Amino acid sequence: MAHFHARIYVTLRSSVLDPAGVAVCSGLHQLGYDGVESVRIGKYIEVQLTATDPGEAKTQLDQMCDRLLANPVIENYCFELTELATA
Repeated sequence: MAHFHARIYVTLRSSVLDPAGVAVCSGLHQLGYDGVESVRIGKYIEVQLTATDPGEAKTQLDQMCDRLLANPVIENYCFELTELATA
């Protein structure tokens, strides 16, 4: 079994309104950052897992994201997978 580290990024689909992003954008404008055109808020998740190979790890991560970590109706996700060195 190999050990992996995954960085998962979950964001709202572009067609979904992001009220938190709108609020942050407004706050940045009030602070004088007039060049900010828009803000989208998302989630960042780190997972360490074991799998037989990178393909199995990717399959597990897709299932985790589809079932729990992201709402596939309104969110997109992507991840970076890194195999950890064994000691």
